[in-house]
Amino acid sequence: MTEPEGGPDMVSFRELARRLVADGVVETMSHQRVSKIARDDPGFPPVVAVGGARVVDYQLARPWFAARVTRPGWRTDLKGKPPAAE
Repeated sequence: MTEPEGGPDMVSFRELARRLVADGVVETMSHQRVSKIARDDPGFPPVVAVGGARVVDYQLARPWFAARVTRPGWRTDLKGKPPAAE
């Protein structure tokens, strides 16, 4: 995979959440949610530690979030686990 001209656009999880909402990729997102997704999903784009912050390339993260399938609002406490994806 080749780098886009100008190199990667490394952003913190807080900035990633802000940009995803501003660009209309997701309706809402917090940096805490980005952190949980990064921790739990092995397909998440590579994360790099810079000082005390964790950063990700926005040019990789934006299309990943755009393609991500979600099931918002599924109440497992009321409905049990969601049906398996087909």
